[in-house]
Amino acid sequence: MSGIIVVGAQWGDEGKGKVVDVFSAQADYVVRYQGGANAGHTLVVDNKKTVLHLVPSGILHTEATCIIAAGVVLDVETLCQEINALKEAGLLQNPKQLLISDSATVLLPYHRMLDQAREQSLGQEKIGTTGKGIGPAYEDRASRKAVLFGDLFNKEALKLKLDSALKEKNFLLENYYKTKPINLNSLLKQIAEWSEQLSVYRSKDTSLLIHKALKAGKKVLFEGAQGSLLDIFHGTYPFVTSSSTLAGSALVGSGIGPGTIQKVVGITKAYTTRVGSGPFPTECDDAIGEKICQVGNEFGSTTGRRRRCGWMDLVALKYAIRINGITNLALMKLDVLSGFEEIKVCTAYEIDGQNITEYPVSPGELGRCKPVYESFKGWKEDLTQVRMLKDLPRYAQEYVNFVGNQVAIPIDVISIGPGRDQTLWVKPLF
Repeated sequence: MSGIIVVGAQWGDEGKGKVVDVFSAQADYVVRYQGGANAGHTLVVDNKKTVLHLVPSGILHTEATCIIAAGVVLDVETLCQEINALKEAGLLQNPKQLLISDSATVLLPYHRMLDQAREQSLGQEKIGTTGKGIGPAYEDRASRKAVLFGDLFNKEALKLKLDSALKEKNFLLENYYKTKPINLNSLLKQIAEWSEQLSVYRSKDTSLLIHKALKAGKKVLFEGAQGSLLDIFHGTYPFVTSSSTLAGSALVGSGIGPGTIQKVVGITKAYTTRVGSGPFPTECDDAIGEKICQVGNEFGSTTGRRRRCGWMDLVALKYAIRINGITNLALMKLDVLSGFEEIKVCTAYEIDGQNITEYPVSPGELGRCKPVYESFKGWKEDLTQVRMLKDLPRYAQEYVNFVGNQVAIPIDVISIGPGRDQTLWVKPLF
């Protein structure tokens, strides 16, 4: 079987979009398996930037079929806008290039309204969500109240589901959050417009389609959203996203078995970032963090929020490798570290007067950890024009080799800029 899972190995924003775009040149299918429009995958081709939130990052390759699987929460309004933008750019001219599972959960305006109202009501205790409605949509799925993509094409069943849903949602919006309710008929009219546009992308059973593709020896990439440390079960709870972001979620969200997977590629920056609240041991809340932020353009493509920045955290990275079963790494944004006199790497944590090398998962412990660093000599050379691995500066090579030796898995890809051509291949993908 030739399935490859691409998973974020930090707190998200690692560069999964670029990796999937580059990998898609060799793939037959690209499957988005979880998350929603809270994702922001930025692709740069020929100096032109494309930001995707729901459409898989393989969409720029016309030979690749892109699938939105059952594990995704589908903001149909945002998806329609995204598709229109792609078409205006001359992309997605063939509707068969994008297929959507009938089993995907539909995210509607009331999910966004509830998400934003809840976050605002928390005040200083905010989680730091994107406000895109992801949590409330997954809640509906778990409580068996969700509208599924297939429901959009059955008017009678859809009206019954929405009428039932709005009784609860409008009560919360009016009486608890003191906001305006949603009118059923107006919502139905909006949905009719969205579903008409999206009907050409409907595929009833994408699980079966993926299974057949893998059985036929096709090359399938599985693309997730966010990062491992934001996982609902294994992340820095409660400062996490609303779905499982791990490699195992690719199997569940897509409806396939583990025997179909050839490798799991973990994506990590050469440093670490985080958006929103929550513990972050290696955060540099100083001039170094600001320099990384500005040079790396560390501002969210979905929200525009500034990302918190700090040094590479090998304790957290090893944890992500373990819980995902990561077999290979892609090291992103190495070029951002050019110009630092000294570069640090966290190899352990100090907590309660003792050094530990295993990532703590008990609530509150990570917030009390202080990083234990090893220091390396930096380099001044601009890496963005390098096209051969051997041409990397000596100290950059030493840094990469140290990371690879510490995590004990191969680094297959090194990114030294946002463009496709700014990618150094250590080893072929398939």
